[in-house]
Amino acid sequence: MNRATRIFILIVLAVYSTAGSVMGQCAMCKQAASSSMDNDPNSMAKNLNTGILYLMAVPYILIAFIFRKQIVSLWKSWRNKRAAEEVI
Repeated sequence: MNRATRIFILIVLAVYSTAGSVMGQCAMCKQAASSSMDNDPNSMAKNLNTGILYLMAVPYILIAFIFRKQIVSLWKSWRNKRAAEEVI
């Protein structure tokens, strides 16, 4: 397993582990979830919130995975530029 695959798996696990604690909802979904939450805290609201977070995270993960070489090269150039500034 190469390094990129390990990083991708780590990102997916990190998103999955924080899905329950982050509130990512649109206005109408939030209203439906809050009315459902008043009746039963473990009802539709929790599942709706988790589903929205998965739908939100997948495109960002795919874009990062596709453009990983460019992202790494930009990070390295930023790091080298910052190291050069610290020397001066």
